[in-house]
Order: sequence, then C-alpha cells, then structure tokens
Amino acid sequence: MTHTEAPISINLKTLAGTQLTLRASNAEEFTMLTSTIFQITEAITEVETAVRGANVAVPQDPQVGYATAALGGIVIQPTQSAPSAGVRMCPHGTMTRIHGLTGKFGPYKGHFCPAKQGDPSKCNTQYIKQTMPEWNVFVADQTKQ
Repeated sequence: MTHTEAPISINLKTLAGTQLTLRASNAEEFTMLTSTIFQITEAITEVETAVRGANVAVPQDPQVGYATAALGGIVIQPTQSAPSAGVRMCPHGTMTRIHGLTGKFGPYKGHFCPAKQGDPSKCNTQYIKQTMPEWNVFVADQTKQ
C-alpha cells in the first residue's frame, strides 16, 4: 500500500495556511503521528512567522504601487534581519548549506539539518541536483573536500 492509499488520513492547516496531511496504515501508527503533530505545527508556525517578519511590503515607486494594488500583490524588500538567499529551515533550525567537492557521484550541494549526528529526529538532507537552476546560484556555508 502506498502512502496515498493509507486507510487513515487527516488534513490540517496551520494558521498561516500551510497544508499538512497525515496518513497511517493503522490506529497505532496514527496515534504516534498525532502525538508529534503539535511539535511539527509549532515549528512550521515559527518558520512562517519568521518569513512574514522578514518581508516588508514597501513599493519602490508609484508604478510598482499601482501594479501591486491592481494585482493584489506585495513587493518584498530585503531587510537587515532577512535571511540570505537560499536559506532553508527545518524543525531543528536553519539548515547548513554544504558544497562537497567529491561525493559518491561527484560534486554535491545540499541543505543539511543542524541536529547532531545520530539524532533519530534528524531531517533528511535536501540535495540540489546539477540540473536544477539553484545549482548555479548556490552559496555554501561550508565546502568539504
């Protein structure tokens, strides 16, 4: 059975509108998921709040103001507290951007969870593929040989 065919499924939405779907094969698995959902939604809410706090809606000129009003959008201006481009968050904090020069399949780039090695709650690495546009503009926090 695939995760989309799970007999138990529930959809949740955070205050900012992020959609979460929990799926489980049985009641025990569902109980385990729901016992941790509060921590997960709390972390997502913190990230959403940080992102909203880093964005400032200030039109640069009257034409931009007119366009944003007509289209219902906002203009995002970088601020001193805004995270730098390419920053990704996980429940453990800001992910570390690492560029490795020699990996199993050659050079690699990715966002790594800041949780300690061996921590069972450590998030999966989010690798950037060479075919992705982000590969060419990726700014690493660390470079490994």
